[in-house]
Amino acid sequence: MIRATPQPDPPLPLLITGIAGVAGYNALHHFRAAYPGRVIGVRQQNNWPLCGEGIVACNAEDHDGLRRLFDEHQFAAVLNCAGNCALKSCELDPPLAWRTNVEGVENLLHMIEGQSVRLVHLSIDLVFSGQGSGGYIEDDPTDPVTVYGETMVAAETLILSSRPDACVLRISLPMGVSFNGHAGAIDWIGSRFKKNKPATLYFDEIRTPAYTDCLNRLAEDLLAGDLCGLYHAGGPRRLSLFEIAQVINRVGGYRPELLMGCPRIDAGPIPPRAGNVTMDSQRLAAALGYDPLDPWPLDEQFVPTHRDWHRERQPGEQASPDLLAEVLCRNPRLRG
Repeated sequence: MIRATPQPDPPLPLLITGIAGVAGYNALHHFRAAYPGRVIGVRQQNNWPLCGEGIVACNAEDHDGLRRLFDEHQFAAVLNCAGNCALKSCELDPPLAWRTNVEGVENLLHMIEGQSVRLVHLSIDLVFSGQGSGGYIEDDPTDPVTVYGETMVAAETLILSSRPDACVLRISLPMGVSFNGHAGAIDWIGSRFKKNKPATLYFDEIRTPAYTDCLNRLAEDLLAGDLCGLYHAGGPRRLSLFEIAQVINRVGGYRPELLMGCPRIDAGPIPPRAGNVTMDSQRLAAALGYDPLDPWPLDEQFVPTHRDWHRERQPGEQASPDLLAEVLCRNPRLRG
């Protein structure tokens, strides 16, 4: 990831929605450090443990509450990371998924209608079924297998049709810490291993994960620029969920027998699982003039080579939760 030239600051003040998710949570800390006092993050009303300076409780679908927030701060830019990504909850309660993932976007669009507010919206690779060989490009038709994916497609369509100056970014798994220590891929899998509980992951659900450090810088550049339309932002390394868990298991120094694997067909009917939803992000790199995403993990020595790779511990091999935090939750190349 190399920036050709220094980027200007994004329009401020900035609103970041969906800060309970891994992407939003890490973006909030990045932008608040870069632009102190100029960034506000919002989370759902019932998520009371997530609190602190610059954090406001406001449901995405709360029109009056969001209007008061906009009137108070006069936001010049919005990074929309909001969305209910709990696959099972969305399947069991589609109206809730629609209210959070679609009506929330409608509400946000009403807030900025007729205003020159810069909008960057994060979508997801699960708008695809993954029934083929992956490598999806932006022009490929969407065919989600989950309610979550369906609502994210609807949100994309709303933004692209009503806000042509916005940028919609499809990401995959954001790899960073979560606010509660057990959300997101790294923290959820790691939390199972820490408690000496098994974790079962799928051999044939394949993603293109990216460090949140990279996604933060990318969001900053997009907010500061005028790139518009739909772009894929999947990392350059393709990994199955099982392989991701192998990395976490071995780098974290956890017991290898705690990791189980199976094909996604064995997962049961709810929620349905996507297959190979890897994305091709060349269009984004070409538009920016640089490749914004490093591979996760950055170091090739931490990339699994077969299904028993996580069991092959070498004498004196470094492995610990601290190392995991240093090389998997953060991009070592950007540390500093």
